[in-house]
Amino acid sequence: MTPTPAARRRAGGASPEGDPDPESLPVRAVLLASENREIPTAAIDLAARIAKRSDAPVHVFAITRVWGTSFGFPNPGLQPTKREWDEQRHNVEKAVGRLERKGVKARGRVVGTRAGSKRIVKEATRLDCDAIVMAADAKANPVLRNFMWSQEPYRVQRRARVPVFLVVDQAA
Repeated sequence: MTPTPAARRRAGGASPEGDPDPESLPVRAVLLASENREIPTAAIDLAARIAKRSDAPVHVFAITRVWGTSFGFPNPGLQPTKREWDEQRHNVEKAVGRLERKGVKARGRVVGTRAGSKRIVKEATRLDCDAIVMAADAKANPVLRNFMWSQEPYRVQRRARVPVFLVVDQAA
């Protein structure tokens, strides 16, 4: 029996030429991540399919956006509001419930940060995840892309050293 070659990333976290097929990827854990958006059913279903094949848990992780700092110090007015925290907690609970109904072990967590892509990649590393699943809008103009929070999944894809599967919302 010959060992299958592992998908490798170039130094610095740059994306490989092509991500492996999600239907045949062996994983220890999957990170289902969201950057301040509702987690669509298609992303939950993809994470469940990947995890079920290896009997792996899914970690649902949501980011609430911290809007910045004032004079270099955190400012309470720039922190996420109670409503934003509650929305993300509800999104995570809904995704965890759907995953558990599909027979997949799942846990959820919500954090607030300014650097969403860094935090998502750090969480995937901390939890020893072998794949990240995220919902994404269509790619924006390259000039504007770095200024848009909705383009965070593409930044995660560039930073991550594990395969990142993006479920692109066609309506966006």
